[in-house]
Amino acid sequence: MRLLHVIRGTDPESGGPIEALLRISEVLMRDGHHVEAVSLEPEDVVARRNFPFPLKGLGNGIGRYHYNSALKPWLREAAERFDAVVLHGLWNYTSLGSWRALKGHKTPYFLFVHGMMDPWFRERYPAKHLAKQIFWTLGEGRVLRDAKAVLFTCEEERLRARNEFRGHGYKERVVLFGTADPQGSVQAEESAFRRAASGLQGRRFLLFLSRIHPKKGCDLLVRAFASLVPQLPTDLDLVMAGPDSKGWAASLQATAAQLGVSRRIHWVGMLRGEAKWGALRSADALILPSHQENFGIVVAEAMACSTPVLISDQVNIWREIETAKSGLVEPDTEEGTARLIRRFCAMEPEDRARMRVAAREGFLQHFDIESSARDFARAIGFDAEAQPARASLIVS
Repeated sequence: MRLLHVIRGTDPESGGPIEALLRISEVLMRDGHHVEAVSLEPEDVVARRNFPFPLKGLGNGIGRYHYNSALKPWLREAAERFDAVVLHGLWNYTSLGSWRALKGHKTPYFLFVHGMMDPWFRERYPAKHLAKQIFWTLGEGRVLRDAKAVLFTCEEERLRARNEFRGHGYKERVVLFGTADPQGSVQAEESAFRRAASGLQGRRFLLFLSRIHPKKGCDLLVRAFASLVPQLPTDLDLVMAGPDSKGWAASLQATAAQLGVSRRIHWVGMLRGEAKWGALRSADALILPSHQENFGIVVAEAMACSTPVLISDQVNIWREIETAKSGLVEPDTEEGTARLIRRFCAMEPEDRARMRVAAREGFLQHFDIESSARDFARAIGFDAEAQPARASLIVS
């Protein structure tokens, strides 16, 4: 069968939606399905993407909403070639423009919201939420209402999204989600990471691997780690890895200097490929104290590497982590972050070894992309032998 993805941008550093699109598509293509994608980016930008499927760029949209008049006519005509269309994300023109193109069309569409209906945004930005409610009533809610199904990547995301906006009902469906099992050479990957983080010089470390962004709780982590340094093993450091699109790293580094822990915190920038996997394999644990995390692909990637995960209870897969005994969970506060580190360091070596085994088993049970992608395929009707997708109607 033939599937078209619609997404605003395809920059790998943007995380979430494009990561989901790529990982799912890789499995579907191996299973014999045809995949294409279209984005609101210039053709010369998408031409530089090394994606394993055709990618069309319709040009930059206008303003922060990325309005693009080319989307509706292009998609209206192109949809004839596909059995289903999947929209990725809300609050930009890809959702409303696609709805305008596909309204009344024989080709069904599905919508991945990718955490963009989480209550955290209302609590953090109340004025913006009010504007979104108005836009929901006038347009965005209709996109969800008319979708064949609205897709959530875990139960926690589905529950948190309920009643966040009022005025339109929609059919909801939870699909399994995950990431690929690393297949590279462990030795080569760990060597690549050590080259990228030469200042570590063989020391043990906790790993933060995500965007350097206020939503990720980086400031909590720096302060919590600094407060615990007198109690921590003298050979245990903290590695901060990830892109700094907000220019926040310098401020965090200044905080670390003020607290006297600059030598124990290593800033290595964004890690890709072998260096990223080497970091995940080498770490004592991954730590992610986010204030809001729809899924947390990096959590699943760490578990695939048998690395324990220390996360806040605002990472939506925290229930699966606790059930699998793959890591520790605490609130997204400075004290909660400090407890994550303190509890992990207090564990006996044999208990940490058992947690590593549990992390790998938890990955295989919950987050292996092979089963996740096929669950997604069943949800959108790509498996001829599958039962019809069960969807519940939410009226808000």
